[in-house]
Amino acid sequence: MEQAPGGRSEARSSAPTCYRHPDRETGVRCIRCERPICPECMVDASVGFQCPDCVRAGSGTGHAPHASRPRTVAGGTVTADPRLLTKILIGINIAVFIAVQVRSSLLDDLVLLGAWPPAPFTPTEGVAGGQWYRLVTSMFTHREIWHIGFNMLSLWWLGGPLEAALGRARYLAVYFVSGLAGSALAYLLASPTTATLGASGAIFGLFGATAVLMRRLNYDMRPIIALLVINLIFTFNPMFHISWQAHIGGLVAGVIVGYAMVHAPRERRALVQYGTCALVLAVIVVMTLARTAQLA
Repeated sequence: MEQAPGGRSEARSSAPTCYRHPDRETGVRCIRCERPICPECMVDASVGFQCPDCVRAGSGTGHAPHASRPRTVAGGTVTADPRLLTKILIGINIAVFIAVQVRSSLLDDLVLLGAWPPAPFTPTEGVAGGQWYRLVTSMFTHREIWHIGFNMLSLWWLGGPLEAALGRARYLAVYFVSGLAGSALAYLLASPTTATLGASGAIFGLFGATAVLMRRLNYDMRPIIALLVINLIFTFNPMFHISWQAHIGGLVAGVIVGYAMVHAPRERRALVQYGTCALVLAVIVVMTLARTAQLA
């Protein structure tokens, strides 16, 4: 998975690398100086992208100073620490994991549970019992060390470059919408008494958004596709007891929202990006209400 964000492979060893980050291969160049630039260094221009040096130099853009502020490929603001939210998300997951190890009973209050007690009784616990917060808390809950270790490594490798390419607000939108979509599909299709937990739905959403971004930047798609296929093989292997519903829900939402983030037209960018997030969230609410009506 480490190779996924950058799309590096032996076959592309001769590909140009970012002039500010020599370890990152890229197929995008500044429209003014033509130097290769990676997603973190791309500054949105009226046509194509500029490098930070050309933006600072002014280069006769004809815009007011505030209009030429560095922007990511999705229109977000370029920040000094492009991995800040990724670090915070990892920190929250680790903090919840430690809390669960200290107080094991906390796990029962955080995991995604559809309904308890099971039919024919009216549920008093679980999402069907009114505990909608479980759709969110389950995204940050892990029980086994290997589970949180794998998810946090994936979050670091995928999330960091994606946060740099999208900007903080858009990256956070992809993460939470994907995670909620995974929780909602698991709630809709899985047994209501099955407990589901982990950040995998959100991680698969980052997979989908990363694939869309790499396609947008004309990167080699083979590494990310290969990693996705491997993860899907594990997902559908019954010996691992993985919630395939959460993975597929997160992946589909990540692709949809990620596509809106990087392909939205400039003149209606915010409307398309956040409007798509709102539509996906509406579908999540409808699925949750429909399942609750079945179980109530």
